[in-house]
Amino acid sequence: MRLALMIFLALPLPASAFTARNGMTVEQAGPTEIAVAFASGRADTDYWCAAGDFAQRALNKPVGTRLWRASPKPRGSGSGILFTLDETRQATGAGLSQFGAGPRDGAISVGQAVAGHCRVVVPLWDD
Repeated sequence: MRLALMIFLALPLPASAFTARNGMTVEQAGPTEIAVAFASGRADTDYWCAAGDFAQRALNKPVGTRLWRASPKPRGSGSGILFTLDETRQATGAGLSQFGAGPRDGAISVGQAVAGHCRVVVPLWDD
């Protein structure tokens, strides 16, 4: 099953896919799975932003909903990342490092993914 998901993440997504606020392409890959397509030059936190934005705006999940990484680390060259809203489907050891209070389960909330990892892109020139 993981091989099939990895192949899915490597394929281009259809035009009907969701565009996150950071410009990344996202699609629902199952009842609780969120697939963020590969984008060159993006950090892993950009993928968390896109998954959180999709969960919040497309799936109407509350900001407190937990979000886990389902793709194992490390991410292969040219591969996207699969996320899940189901704790039982998380990839062992693939979550974010966490500091401060709160559960240490490798997940972050949808609200934290958006507020903490969605950066504003400022254009370098006027169009």
